This record gives sequence, C-alpha cells and structure tokens, in this order.
Amino acid sequence: MSWAPRWTTLAAASAGFLTAVVVLSAVSTLLLSASGLMPLVGAPTLSSAAFGAVAPDLMVATRESLLIALLATAMAAALGMSVALLVVGSTGGSALLSAMAAAPIPIPHIVGAASFALLLSDAGLFNRLSGVDTTSWPSLVAGSWPIAAVAAFAWKESAFVALVVTASLGPAVRSYSEAAALLGAGSADRVRRVVIPLAMPALLGSSIIVFLFTLGSYEVVWLLGQAHPEPLPVMAYRLFTAVDLQARPQAAAVALTTVLLALTAAAATVPLLRRLGSAR
Repeated sequence: MSWAPRWTTLAAASAGFLTAVVVLSAVSTLLLSASGLMPLVGAPTLSSAAFGAVAPDLMVATRESLLIALLATAMAAALGMSVALLVVGSTGGSALLSAMAAAPIPIPHIVGAASFALLLSDAGLFNRLSGVDTTSWPSLVAGSWPIAAVAAFAWKESAFVALVVTASLGPAVRSYSEAAALLGAGSADRVRRVVIPLAMPALLGSSIIVFLFTLGSYEVVWLLGQAHPEPLPVMAYRLFTAVDLQARPQAAAVALTTVLLALTAAAATVPLLRRLGSAR
C-alpha cells in the first residue's frame, strides 16, 4: 500500500489541528478578556461591563461592517463569475486573459486601497480627468456610503473568485458543453444549464471566504471609510490601541462580536455547500 494517501491525510490533519489550536486559543482569550476573567489590572471578576460599554455603538458598527461585506461580496462574485466565464469560453487569448484576471491577487490590500483613494477622492485622478469642480465631486472616499471601500474590496477579491471558479470548472466543462451542444442546446442554455450549475459550489465557497475576510479586514475600511460610523475591525483596533487600558476588554468584546458574526455566516453556508456539492 502506498504511503502517499496516508501522508496526505496526516498532513491535512496536522494543519487542521494547528489551525484549530490557534483559533480556539484566540477566541478563548477574547472571551476571557471581554468577560473580565483575564484583566490587565485588578482581580478577575465575571462581568458584562465591556459589552455594556460598547453596546451603544456596537449595533451601528455591525450594520456598517455587514453593509460593506455584503456589497463587496456580491460585486466580487458577479465580477469574478463573469471573468471566469470569459476565461472558460475563450480559446486563443485564454492565457493572456487569465493572467490579466489574476493580476490583482499579489497586490497588497493597503496598496489597492491607497490606489483607490488616489483615483476616487475629490482631488484624485478621476476628478482631474473629468474636469468637475472639487466641491461638486461626490464623496466617494470617506462619504456617507462606503463606495470606495466596497469598490476596492470588489476589485481585489473578484480576482480570487475568478481563479477559484475557473480552477473548479477545468477541462471537464468543455466536454459537458459539447455534449449539451450535440443535444441541441444553444450557447445561452449551455451557460445556464451546464456551466453555472458546475460553478455554483466554487462560487459560493469563494464568496463566503470573501465575505469573512471583508468582515474582518481593517486597513481598507480604515483608509477609505468615514470616521463615524466605523466598522467593527476599526472600532476594535481603536479601542485596543487606546491609552486607557480599561478599553482592552471593550476591544475584545467588539472582536468577539466579529468572530460570532463570521462563525454564524460560515455555519449557515455549510449546508448549502453540501447540497450543491451532492447535486453536482
């Protein structure tokens, strides 16, 4: 019997174990800190004071984070799926198109966010090219709606979605499409009945990863978002770096809220992923 399957299983189990240890340790630390059982100063005392202190702003921050994450995920999924369909359907320019689609992946998020700030701000490149007066330019950066932050996330993460969906389709989609064409299906029917159903598990899986990442990302929303309301990651970082050490449990409470939102979203997606995988 070959040792390759056993080695692969052992490596996957080791990676899963280490990941579980890190995640559980971090969540446990947040829970103990937010509940007053691991204070920086003073005796440990079970208390909900940290949650009570951030409660007035917690709902607003949660709404802002969910708004950014949902809009960015929807746009990234739509753009990534469109690019994947173009790559799968192309012939001669497939390699070039794939390289162009994957170009945003190695670019750091902070670099992408800074680029969008230089492009979309009231003194940015787009404003200068359009010739619109600075006072008439819409507040795309740090405005009442997180337009620049959503656009930066969607641009960056659409490449990841396109890469995952294209890899999941592979060469098998061509044989299925050719079989459907022999049965009389047109191009639109092949895309709707063959390509999209085959791509749905990968599209949903990559979309939930994008949602979870966007929900907990800090630098993009800090650079492109408004000062208030602030998303959950920005709020947690501000409280954690505050001069007052009593704000550390409040930062842990905000971070724990973000973790609970992420776990809820992931748990709600798993049954749908299993259903799509079995249907495929």
